[in-house]
Amino acid sequence: MKTKYSLINRGVTKSVSALFFAIMAFLSMNLYAGGQTSPKVLVVVSGYGVDEGETQPGFEFDEFAKAYLVFKANGIDVDVASPNGGKVVADKYNPEKEYNSRVVVDSVAMKKLSNTLSTQSVKASDYDGVFIVGGKGAMFDLPKDSALQKIIATVYENNGSISAVCHGPAALTDVKLSDGTYLVSGKSVNGFTNVEEKAFGKKWLPKFEFLLEDRLKERGAKFESSAMMLKHVAEDERLITGQNPFSTAATAEALVRSLGVKPVKREMFKDDRTIELVAEILDGKKHAKASFAKQAEKYQPELIAMYGYYRLQFAQNNRELSQAVELMEMSVPYMKNPRLSLAIAQGYKKLGENDKAKSKLVALLKEHPEMDAAQKMLDAM
Repeated sequence: MKTKYSLINRGVTKSVSALFFAIMAFLSMNLYAGGQTSPKVLVVVSGYGVDEGETQPGFEFDEFAKAYLVFKANGIDVDVASPNGGKVVADKYNPEKEYNSRVVVDSVAMKKLSNTLSTQSVKASDYDGVFIVGGKGAMFDLPKDSALQKIIATVYENNGSISAVCHGPAALTDVKLSDGTYLVSGKSVNGFTNVEEKAFGKKWLPKFEFLLEDRLKERGAKFESSAMMLKHVAEDERLITGQNPFSTAATAEALVRSLGVKPVKREMFKDDRTIELVAEILDGKKHAKASFAKQAEKYQPELIAMYGYYRLQFAQNNRELSQAVELMEMSVPYMKNPRLSLAIAQGYKKLGENDKAKSKLVALLKEHPEMDAAQKMLDAM
């Protein structure tokens, strides 16, 4: 016998069942839509390169690889464009580096590089963000690309995010918004600094139409930076810029956050970890050297030595000279390089520590009596 209460219960059961299936359908629809509407980023590279950067500089594959891996790990949809489209040429790079080795076997990534979109053909409204890869080629073709300027301005004014790293901010220097102001005007920005340019850009520097740091300042940007080749990311609302190659992954992650996605935790690349260690040593953090001594295999001693060498060349005072020598000395147990020993001796000499300089030179000549530069330096002392 059907009672009033059993009819009510049956009605409740049907209502709950209908509500359950409605919720499941809604969730399924949203999950599907979420997969279809994940943020989309246009990665821009220079198309200026020829002969792996020998004849004309191109883009930095290291930077492309680091950024691409960050975007891929966070579910960001990526297209790759260049001013003229088609295949682009990177400067010479090491395909065995941990990040490059993962990208060169990624058929999707390599196909995109082999057939880039032309900026003229790109529809700006299709993208939530733009990421501009560096490399010295970016100083030649990207600043003059009016189509790229329009893409950047349109994406930004549509509440999208713009990011660039190393020489990539060259593409921003002539971008104007609809009110006629420069995109970078009044904003915190960085990029490859004048000091870095003088240290690492000697081959192409005479052919540049401008120095990036100077031009950004001319456009009204509030240029900020860290010491040479240390990581630095400038974020000003939806404009994100990284100083150098070691800032690439952090710049890409900042873009991911700007697009409303929480970046997944990642293992830091070995070279980036090494530069972080260098920064800590320069900041006087005592644990840094101990960390290196305990787990040297997690770092690149040759990169520490190189940083010390360039620190020595551009040191402005005794503190910076001492830091340079300290970094080079840290690397000695892990790499036997006579030029490194000579540089250390030169550092001690500049510091006025002649006994240490002589000791280093005597030991060096004992193993490498053919080193005329070391003998001349010792004789002069």
